Amino acid sequence: MPKTLQDNIETLIEDYRLNIAKALGYDPQAPPVLIDDKQAAQVLGVSANTLSVWRSLGRYGIPFVKSGRLVRYRVDDLAKFLALRTVTHTGKIV
Repeated sequence: MPKTLQDNIETLIEDYRLNIAKALGYDPQAPPVLIDDKQAAQVLGVSANTLSVWRSLGRYGIPFVKSGRLVRYRVDDLAKFLALRTVTHTGKIV
């Protein structure tokens, strides 16, 4: 049975989630729910300052959790962000 676009996206999200957890040194079967802004920036390949600017401007709409001055990101949200921006060329989203 051919995979649907939704199946492909879900597979990409799961792959990213596992890769992020592994890159951060966590057990891929039970990654932490939240990571800090420095770890999130590392996952996205940008500086923590760039991520802070994105957050303050609302750029890209990456969800985050804020408690006082603490900022945390869900691994699954980062995986979804990366999966939705995966392209085969400039005109086609996977």
